[in-house]
Amino acid sequence: MMPGRVGSSSSSSSRGIVWFRRDLRVEDNPALATGVRLGEVVPVFIWAPEEEGLYYPGRVSRWWLSQSLLHLDSSLRSLGTSLITKRSFDTASTLLEIVHSTGATNLFFNHLYDPVSLVRDHRLKELLTARGITVRSFNADLLYEPWEVYDENGQPFTTFAPFWSKCLSMPYDPAAPLLPPKRITSGDVSMCPSDTLVFEDESEKGSNALLARAWSPGWRNADKSLTAFINGPLIEYSLNRKKADAATTSLLSPHLHFGELSVRKVFHLVRMKQLLWTNEGNKAGEESCNLFLRSIGLREYSRYLSFNHPCSHERPLLSHLRFFPWVIDEGYFKAWRQGRTGYPLVDAGMRELWATGWLHDRIRVVVSSFFVKVLQLPWRWGMKYFWDTLLDADLESDALGWQYISGSLPDGRELDRIDNPQFEGYKFDPNGEYVRRWLPELARLPTEWIHHPWDAPESVLRAAGIELGSNYPLPIVEIAAAKARLQEALAEMWQLEAASRAAIENGMEEGLGDSSELPLIDFPEEMQMEVHHEPFGITNNSPAGDRRHEDQMVPTMTSSIVRVEEEVSTDLGNTAGDSRQEVPSNINFDAEPQRGGIDDRGGLRSLRDNVVRHFSPARLQGPAQSTADSSSSWTERDGGLVPVWSPPAMSSRSEQFVADDTGIVSSSYLQRHPQSHQLINWRQLSQTMTRNWEVENAVQPNAIG
Repeated sequence: MMPGRVGSSSSSSSRGIVWFRRDLRVEDNPALATGVRLGEVVPVFIWAPEEEGLYYPGRVSRWWLSQSLLHLDSSLRSLGTSLITKRSFDTASTLLEIVHSTGATNLFFNHLYDPVSLVRDHRLKELLTARGITVRSFNADLLYEPWEVYDENGQPFTTFAPFWSKCLSMPYDPAAPLLPPKRITSGDVSMCPSDTLVFEDESEKGSNALLARAWSPGWRNADKSLTAFINGPLIEYSLNRKKADAATTSLLSPHLHFGELSVRKVFHLVRMKQLLWTNEGNKAGEESCNLFLRSIGLREYSRYLSFNHPCSHERPLLSHLRFFPWVIDEGYFKAWRQGRTGYPLVDAGMRELWATGWLHDRIRVVVSSFFVKVLQLPWRWGMKYFWDTLLDADLESDALGWQYISGSLPDGRELDRIDNPQFEGYKFDPNGEYVRRWLPELARLPTEWIHHPWDAPESVLRAAGIELGSNYPLPIVEIAAAKARLQEALAEMWQLEAASRAAIENGMEEGLGDSSELPLIDFPEEMQMEVHHEPFGITNNSPAGDRRHEDQMVPTMTSSIVRVEEEVSTDLGNTAGDSRQEVPSNINFDAEPQRGGIDDRGGLRSLRDNVVRHFSPARLQGPAQSTADSSSSWTERDGGLVPVWSPPAMSSRSEQFVADDTGIVSSSYLQRHPQSHQLINWRQLSQTMTRNWEVENAVQPNAIG
């Protein structure tokens, strides 16, 4: 059968490629179900991480992917076929090769909503359709597609609360999850051999082996985890979800990110449980379901935000934040990564993240808030580090969370609000067990002082074996000093914002311009290592010095080391040659660190030396891309159309700001600065997709877990 002719719908003559991506399951997989219904199926997974640009998957994320693919292949083999794996640097050309070698006439895949995937998928649709291949795509990742949920004026929502309220009140329920196929008829793949995919080098295997003790990737394991959560911890979720010293959340986010678990199945099962508890009069269980479904809603909203504002992972969605003078200090950044800030709850969280690839969602808020508000480091640095180290690293969710924490969203946290890690510690870890688990040097410290050892009497410190500044650092920045510095930075930001508005109103083209004209602050050199890809050819005799993130190891600070830290470091081999510099304990924190983009005169300093190459749709589009790429419509719920990156018209200003017990605060901050509602113009989009991207009100925090 020759490609170029659209196959018929009869199962006897149709052969289709099912392109797996972040939908690694056979249950409730619309693309797979359609392929099975129409005829022969060729399941394919293409590993092309270079296409992700700066967001190349981190070590733990790659480990999870490798295990999930093995699980998927085993399931497919039990149904009558097998997974074809391909290593590629150009997904489009690889798919074309598979089409020619298998004689397929159809391509089926499920939607993704990050900007790279949106542009790539549309390009693929045009390319394959022009060659006579039928392309159909489906929703397998969301309750509702982004273009299905609009306000009463037909505009996309710009705050979470009304968005989620609309989702819960839609006139039709989310589609019911599909059962897995009973049998799959395999297409001829004799001319399409698989490539061996390598996701780890020798130096990473020791650390990765530890992950298997705590996690079980794969769609069947995800289903078991969901069942265990719904029949167990869910009923007390409202009471326990904020406790960081125990497994009080669902731990489903890695399964959801890789598509091992259907979000529609999660929604329907939790709703059924909620109805049961409501009928029984179980108010606590009903509230637990509401809160857990809200976390699902935040995940939905992260994709909604990414679809409607595709630069949200790079630039603030409130225009005034483009002038904030972030501190450019790699010493601060390194101390934060290594868990040596002198604030126990922050340090415990960062040690856990490096050792396990996981953080409780409350601790994620604590460490990211400290990063942005106390250290005042660029939020994109923190987001990128989360991407490199989290098992459930998810670009859309991480962008939502960091934008919220940095004050870039009107219904997020106020920029001038600093949460004291000491008080947060007694709120989320009241007995200090979490800190003791990850900071063994503080294990003997009484609970009274566990979250603020600098206030402990000298006799208490001596009895606990603690010498501040030696085996545990003093606070890297005093909270009072951080608050004062933050107020100075805010004053500077508003001055620059006012100068920019004045220049624009006066028609001065040479004025400061909009945020898209300001170059992004470059990532530190240590993080640039992730951009130099291709760890796949590393041989067994690769020197230990070739390890990535070598400086990010949890430093050994006492002779009493927790077992997990010892195990995570086993892949180093001989550490005698490790010449890494530790974070010095005598850093002069009184000196004012360099602020990015601001000179002594308060004007914008050139950042040409710090420009990082960032996402541009033009880099993925062909030179002959039509201007029609920027518009489209959807008329089918079940797929058949590839979503086109089509930004909405300008949304109206919303007056609603929500407050609840998750830390959402009032609108007083923006009421004091109404000019912050100024719109952002993303001119750096390609000419075929140039539109004004506006956000006047946005989002609540990203609840992970």
